[in-house]
Amino acid sequence: MHKCALFLVSAIMSLTAPALAQAAAEAWTPTQSAIRADAAGIALPQTIAGLSLSKSGEASHGGRAVDNYAQYLSQDGTIQATLYVYMPTYADAALAAYMTDKAVMERFGAQTRRTAYASAPVAGRPGRAIRAVYDHAADGALTTAAGFVHAGRWIVKIRITGPAERRAAVLAGLDGMLDGLTVDDPTSLHATAPARFAACPAQDASDARLAPVSDSEEAMPQEVRIPRDGKDALCIRGAVTTADGRYDMLQQAGRNDGAIIVPVDDSGTVLAFDPATGGAGYKLSIHMVGQTDLYGVYDKVPSPGQIAAILDGKDSQTIKAKAVATYAANGDVTVSRLSSAER
Repeated sequence: MHKCALFLVSAIMSLTAPALAQAAAEAWTPTQSAIRADAAGIALPQTIAGLSLSKSGEASHGGRAVDNYAQYLSQDGTIQATLYVYMPTYADAALAAYMTDKAVMERFGAQTRRTAYASAPVAGRPGRAIRAVYDHAADGALTTAAGFVHAGRWIVKIRITGPAERRAAVLAGLDGMLDGLTVDDPTSLHATAPARFAACPAQDASDARLAPVSDSEEAMPQEVRIPRDGKDALCIRGAVTTADGRYDMLQQAGRNDGAIIVPVDDSGTVLAFDPATGGAGYKLSIHMVGQTDLYGVYDKVPSPGQIAAILDGKDSQTIKAKAVATYAANGDVTVSRLSSAER
């Protein structure tokens, strides 16, 4: 089972938690003036808004080109920016912004101030990005900012950080990168807005039962049926507390029969409990970058305690997935099914 690891922003220059791996040829193609993620059809100039490309590669899943990064530096090295182009199997720019916001605020403490958090243009198209700015970070020493875009199957995230006295240059870097981003198919850019939250009605918090799994049962990922990219209000159904942190259980506001999601990190790890085909119970799937693990069907939404046990790897019923769906950068899906003996 995938173990959750919260995104932490570096106290100095804010790179994501996964170690930045050696560049792979499949991840990026440099042109004379730009760097391009071919599989995603997304490119950015190598020099933009006072920043220059310093290195690029894959953050994880080496050789699959589904989790790519490109790091940029100012001439004096005091401002660093990173462009992430990755393919989570649950892609939602509003959710990525929400989880990054939580991580930034937790990392930099009570003095950090969110001074901008709204829809913004990208590649000249209005309302296709979320732009977030944080001032007084690291006891007032830093300004950090971020941009989020959903393009087809891909999420684009820009993180940029620099000294507080260089705030104008930090924001110019973010805005320049958003404006300079190019997408082969502009119609693939999703309209997006920050997630909105409404009140959730009281819910049954008792434990659920996991139905027996048949080896003959179809094991294919299904679409998690919940509005994405801030298109409808969500509500917080409950909270899950684990050894690693506290996570929200989210559902569409005003619906008691829809999907429930539990975002785990800002890199796209999401637990989903989706109404099973046929309307009997809720099917558990865990979504990550380039992979979905498929589990069984519960008779109802599991309790926060049960979900905590799943995240902590202590639930004996879900120690292993019954099937794993692996996604290639071109969108092809390969499903590997585990037999009862293997589970």
